[in-house]
Amino acid sequence: MSANLQGAMEDLIKVFYCYSGKEGDKYKLNKKELKNMLQEELSDFLTGNNDSSVVEKILSDLDENKDGEVDFQEFVVLVAALTVACNEFFVDCVKNSKKSE
Repeated sequence: MSANLQGAMEDLIKVFYCYSGKEGDKYKLNKKELKNMLQEELSDFLTGNNDSSVVEKILSDLDENKDGEVDFQEFVVLVAALTVACNEFFVDCVKNSKKSE
């Protein structure tokens, strides 16, 4: 059995390649693949009625090399940013619950 962090890293790689390459470059997520991945893996983060504009914004923000696709390195930036945001949310919740005790 692998360590938790190693397992998480393996899972990130598996998730990326599960969605990439369905159309075109197997090492990148195009807009449709990114949208499918976000809807299936991160649906709680897609809020609002216009998923298309949210996906467009995410793609634009992640696409450092401006090739219109998201490679693995750009994908990891998304995961890291969401993880940091979640951590900050939970830290704030813990601090607020301790203040109310």
